[in-house]
Parts: sequence; structure tokens; C-alpha cells
Amino acid sequence: MSEADLIERSGDKLAHENQKLHKRLCRLVGQAIGDFNMIEDGDKVMVCLSGGKDSYALLDILLTLRERAPIHFEIIAVNLDQKQPNFPADILPAYLTKLGVPFHIENQDTYSIVKRLIPEGKTTCSLCSRLRRGILYRVADELGCNKIALGHHRDDILETFFLNMFFGGKLKGMPAKLVSDDGKHMVIRPMAYVKEADSERYAEVKQFPIIPCDLCGSQENLQRKQIKNLMREWEKKYPGRVESIFSSLSTVVPSHLMDQDLFGFKDIKADGVASPLGDIAFDEEPCSTPVMGTIPLQPM
Repeated sequence: MSEADLIERSGDKLAHENQKLHKRLCRLVGQAIGDFNMIEDGDKVMVCLSGGKDSYALLDILLTLRERAPIHFEIIAVNLDQKQPNFPADILPAYLTKLGVPFHIENQDTYSIVKRLIPEGKTTCSLCSRLRRGILYRVADELGCNKIALGHHRDDILETFFLNMFFGGKLKGMPAKLVSDDGKHMVIRPMAYVKEADSERYAEVKQFPIIPCDLCGSQENLQRKQIKNLMREWEKKYPGRVESIFSSLSTVVPSHLMDQDLFGFKDIKADGVASPLGDIAFDEEPCSTPVMGTIPLQPM
């Protein structure tokens, strides 16, 4: 086989893989939308576009699904220009104009507010997020949008879950759908089932004009970075573990936790009737003790 043939075959294989990736993302986003009833007929969806890989992917996939959907819904892309130093303000308008997507650029100098209130060297992400959220709610009102779509993916959801558990003492994640803080809008995360690795690869394939998120010079959230590294190590050593943990977020058994508000522990009584929520639940162990390496019990 000639070198030209090898190059052509390699190109065909890459194109096939890229097509499979696009189909997978469409399937996963469509599945999340269906599972949580995220988008309905007549909705006007505000897609929050930060300039990062995930929000670009979200907009791209939603545009594809809108063409195929049996319902009608509108999409408007919104970017909040927070006046961070060196922010390339021309990139997103140029990209969206070329794409032919309705968009709105909101200019608000939250950068100055954050720098004034947060001590030098401390992470600004928390305050920045709160300010950004309030502005986006207002913009959604002004644009007549009833749905606010964010680009958080599966790994973001898991990282938030572990951050709350390890550092906040709560079993709390990042829901795929929730009512906004002001009670006026529905916040949706259609990328909830998408792996970050797929989002990264898709950004490379589509050559999105990525805008870095560290323009403000803020220190990275070290706790989130620690969790991200932990998850990557788990997936490397134990393939499938992260997927299993994510699955557990939608398979909750309140009777086998300890939240008295979710389950009436004080009121349960032995009534002589076998229950699938009793000790029998422990008969189906998710993992068994390996035979090799066990230490036999010695007679007393």
C-alpha cells in the first residue's frame, strides 16, 4: 500500500471517528433533554456562551437538535463581557455572526467589583459566579427567555458532588434542571451526560475559537483541581469507576442513608412483613472480596 493510500485511509478513519463523536454528543444531549424534560414546544432558550469549549459545544449540539426536533423552540446566544483585562471582545460576535445565530453581548464591569472586594491572591470565582448569575437572570428577563442553558458536563457535576461531600459535609451535586434563584426561570444543563474528554475532543474537531478563562489572573480553585485529579486517577486505574459513581447520583436509596428528613427512621417498626428495603438490600453486594490475597481466619 502506497503512502498516499495510507494517508487517505487514516483521513477516512479520523473523519469516521469525528462523525461518531458528533452522533454520540447529539444522543447524550438529546437523552438528557428528554429525561429531565428540559426543552418544550415554544421555549426560548438562552444559551450562555463563555467562550470555553463546553459552551461552544452546547450551542453547536443544540442547533443540530433543533433542526431535528419535532417541536419548535428558539435559541439566542448570550455572552457576558465582564471587562476582564485582554478579553478579546471581537471573537464571539464574529463567530456568532458567521454562524447566523441570534446573540446578545452584555457589557458589565464585574471585574472591577471583584478585584475591589476580594483580597489579592484569593480566588475570585465564587463572587464572580454570583454576580454573573444575577446579571444573566436579568438579561433572560429582558430577552424573554424562559430557559437558561449552561454548558456544565458530567465531570463538572461529579466534581461538585465530591466538593460538597469532602469540604461541605453534604450529599449535593449540580442538578441537570432547577429553578433559578429568583424563581422566574428554569436553568438547564443539557450536557449533563457528556464526558469532559468528549467535549475537549469535539472542540478540537470543530476548531472553536476558545477564549481562556484565566484572563482575570485569579488563582485556580485548588480544591476543584484536587478533585479533578482524583477522578482522573481513578478512571486511569479503575476504568468505569467514575461512570458508576455518576450513575449512583440517579439511584438513591434514602432508607440506607442517614437523612431523617428524607426517610422516617423514627417511625419505622418491625411488622413481620419482609421488605426489599430491609437488610436484604445488602445481599446484592456491588463488589466481592477477591479470593486471592485474603487471610484465612485462624481457630481460637
